[in-house]
Amino acid sequence: MTEIRTPRLLLRRWDDDDLVPMADINADPRVMRWVDDGSVCDLEHTAGAIEGWEEEWDEEGFGLFAVELLASGELAGFTGLYVPEFLPEVGPAVAISWRLGSQFWGQGYASEAAQATLEFALQDRGLDRVISISRAGDAASENVIRKLGMVLERETTHPEYGCALRVHAIDLTEYQG
Repeated sequence: MTEIRTPRLLLRRWDDDDLVPMADINADPRVMRWVDDGSVCDLEHTAGAIEGWEEEWDEEGFGLFAVELLASGELAGFTGLYVPEFLPEVGPAVAISWRLGSQFWGQGYASEAAQATLEFALQDRGLDRVISISRAGDAASENVIRKLGMVLERETTHPEYGCALRVHAIDLTEYQG
């Protein structure tokens, strides 16, 4: 079982106890504002998403980690890697992503989890390059992306939702982990 420990976080595979807290995160309009079309997700949608994330682990050898606070055992959200099939123009690529509950914002957890995930991608999984796809205007995500050392590669439009997207990238030769 793949796990990563940081000073404050445990990045791990998903278990049954994660469904309700992740569904609560996905039901928060502040959290979902910058995701796809901005719609919130219910328990059933979240269950399907977690199932898909676990399948990606089995198929690709990477996926989205559940992010747990070491101090309390609370589920803070997710971070991890995925194949961005919705945006074929960037392929083949592996993207890094994160989503945390709003009560966990502003404490450096997203940056800490994303940095550990980037190290996992480049060092453990041997990826040469990782991208990040964010909605234009999402300043909080742009801040995390900047901390990761990623650089803007292109601007494009979401093929389904029509929103402006920004694609950042970093390759192994640029990584300063």
